[in-house]
Amino acid sequence: MTAVHHGETGTPVDVKDPHLTRFDIVKEGLRRDDIEIVTYESNFHGQNSKAERRVVRNISLLLLLSGLFTAAFLVFYIVWPWEFELGHTLSDYYTPILGITLGLGLLSLGFAILAWAKKLLPHELSIQQRHGDPSSDEERLITGQTMMFVADEMGVARRPLLKGAIAIGAAPLGLAVAAPLVGGLIEDPHKGEHPMMYTTGFHPSHNGDKPVRLTREDGSPIRPEDVSAGGQMTVYPGIPHGATNHYADSPTLLIHLRADDAAETRKNAEADKNGRNVGSMWGNYVAYSKICTHAGCPASLYEQQTNRLLCPCHQSQFLITDNAQPVFGPATRRLPMLPLTVDEEGFFVAAEDFRDVVGPDFWERP
Repeated sequence: MTAVHHGETGTPVDVKDPHLTRFDIVKEGLRRDDIEIVTYESNFHGQNSKAERRVVRNISLLLLLSGLFTAAFLVFYIVWPWEFELGHTLSDYYTPILGITLGLGLLSLGFAILAWAKKLLPHELSIQQRHGDPSSDEERLITGQTMMFVADEMGVARRPLLKGAIAIGAAPLGLAVAAPLVGGLIEDPHKGEHPMMYTTGFHPSHNGDKPVRLTREDGSPIRPEDVSAGGQMTVYPGIPHGATNHYADSPTLLIHLRADDAAETRKNAEADKNGRNVGSMWGNYVAYSKICTHAGCPASLYEQQTNRLLCPCHQSQFLITDNAQPVFGPATRRLPMLPLTVDEEGFFVAAEDFRDVVGPDFWERP
C-alpha cells in the first residue's frame, strides 16, 4: 500500500501522482518533515523581467572576470620569469602577479555566488520542528525531487547567458587549481649532461672538471685545522655564486668528530649497504647535506653529545655516526654524505658530488 500524507486541508497526497508538480512534491515533503513555508517569493515581478536580466548580466560579468583573471594567472604562471636574479628584475613581480590575478579571480567568483544567492534565488522562510524518524522510500524520493527543484530554481536551464558565463569562468579556475600540481612536471629533471635535480654546486663540471673546494660564505677556503674537534661549520661550493640561492641545494655541514665517534662513523659508512658512503670521510671529518630530506628545511642544529643533527622545522633528527639515518620525526630518508679529500694546498675539496640525491623526496625516487 502506498503511504499517503494529509495536506493542510486534510486531503491525502500521493507523491507518485503524475499530475503533481515538482513544487507540490517538495511541499508535501516539507509537510512530512513538519516544515511550514512562511514565505516563498521571487525577487522579480515575472520571469525575464528587465530587473532580472540586469542581475543576470552583472553575475555573468563577474563570472567572466573570474575566468579572465584566472586565465591570466595561468599565463603568468607559465611565461613570466620566475628564477631569482640579483637586482631589480621582472622575477621580483612573479609572486605578486600570481597572488593578484588568482585573488581577483576568486574574489570575482565569490561576488558572483553571493549575488546569485541574494538576487536570483527566490526568497524563502521556513520553520521546521526537529524530529528523528528514519527515512522511508518515499521520503528519499521527495529528497531527490527537492534537490532537482532547487536546481530548477537556480534558473541556469532557462538563462543561457549564465550557462556560458559559468563555463568560461569555471574552466580557467579549474586549470588554475591544477597548475601548481602539474607545473612542476613541465620541466624535465633529467635533461642535460648534468641534470639539475641530481647535481649540486660541488659537481666538478662547475669548476672546469676539477674538484670543488669547500669554502665559507665569504668564499675563503677551509683547512682541517680550521674546525676544532667536536665542532662544525657550514660550507659552500667554492665556485662563483656558490653561497647564493643559485646553488641553494649545496649548503653542507662539515663536522670534525672526536676520535671514538669518527671510528664508529667510518665503520658504518664502510658498511653502507648501498655503498654510496664508502670512502667518503677524510680523517675524523665528515660532511652531510644541510638540506632536510623531509621538506627541504636547513637541518642545522648539531648536538655534539648525542651526535644528532636536528631540523627545527618539523623536528626530524638524524644520527651522524650512522650515515645520518633519521631516528626521529617525519623524515624517512638519510642525509646525503659529501665525499671529502684535501688538495695539494691542504684545503678541503669535494672528491666528487653527493652520491645520494639532495633534498626532499619527489614522485620518482624513494
